[in-house]
Amino acid sequence: MHPGPINRGVELSSDVADSSNSIILDQVENGVAIRMAVLYLLAGAIA
Repeated sequence: MHPGPINRGVELSSDVADSSNSIILDQVENGVAIRMAVLYLLAGAIA
């Protein structure tokens, strides 16, 4: 999963990033939710 943000022209061309088949934004959104859940669980285990 891509953590975002992408480096246009370095990692990917704009054509690929903006393609209708691109799932980068979905991956970034899901990654944020996963990281939030893991931090929540870790914070609960510590407190």
